[in-house]
Amino acid sequence: MNKLDALKDMTVVVADTGDIEAIRQHQPADATTNPSLILKAAQLDAYQPLIAGAISWAKQCNNSESLVSNACDKLAVAIGCEILQIIPGLISTEVDARLSFDREATIAKARKLIQMYHDAGIDKDRVLIKIAATWEGIQAAKALESEGIHCNLTLLFNFSQAVACAEADVTLISPFVGRILDWYKANQPNEDYSGPRDPGVQSVTQIYNYYKQHGYNTVVMGASFRNTGEIEQLAGCDKLTISPDLLSQLQLDTSTLSRKLSAENADTNIEKLSLSEADFRWAMNQDVMAAEKLADGIRRFAADQQTLEDMIQQNL
Repeated sequence: MNKLDALKDMTVVVADTGDIEAIRQHQPADATTNPSLILKAAQLDAYQPLIAGAISWAKQCNNSESLVSNACDKLAVAIGCEILQIIPGLISTEVDARLSFDREATIAKARKLIQMYHDAGIDKDRVLIKIAATWEGIQAAKALESEGIHCNLTLLFNFSQAVACAEADVTLISPFVGRILDWYKANQPNEDYSGPRDPGVQSVTQIYNYYKQHGYNTVVMGASFRNTGEIEQLAGCDKLTISPDLLSQLQLDTSTLSRKLSAENADTNIEKLSLSEADFRWAMNQDVMAAEKLADGIRRFAADQQTLEDMIQQNL
């Protein structure tokens, strides 16, 4: 048995890509996309008919949003629909990162995306709406979950974000591993971050154990991996979303993989917490890494969204 098969026996494996061929190859249960992955996928020849179809749909769309915005939303949903024909589980589709600090606009965009999936014959229970884990994003997700719209809170870098998401009863969180490691390597380059010393691994482990200890239903899905070692340290986590390159590396590795996380052994000795908005904002302010990486992540996704819009504009 290779490590990918072994991992699938203890963790739900999710493909972190919009590339349909890569998804076919690795046969994950779910898949996640974001503006960066949609932009990358949109440059593949196989997706050009989807772009043309999205533009055609947008030209006939009668709402308050621009033609380009509608085309981008349609393209994201169209790629999601293509992926859902291959996988048995869920697709994550992200709200425009530029709405990360606007609760009402995030809610409106999420409802629009879910309606577009519905119009394409996809049940809302197969879709996770990805939202940045800002305070506004978490509160938008809380409202959406009450409507039966399931959410994936992304760009999650610290424990306070995880606590607020659990209290909001969101369906799933995507705590980032590799981007946390990136920050520590850049700011404390002489430290040993191997194996369980990886600060991203430690963050996800703490969140997973806290959720299990206190009986939260929110799914923990580790994300943003830099190497297979990080994935191996989180074997047993509810879900892990992994890039095609790392999936391939796991598939080629036939050495033993052992479980690291389990609900039965979860214990953080942290009392159950509840955060007010002021508590949340102060905790984020005091965590330099989380504050910087959240802001940087939002900027990067926003920039890729803008690049995608520019590409759509050139096709008009």
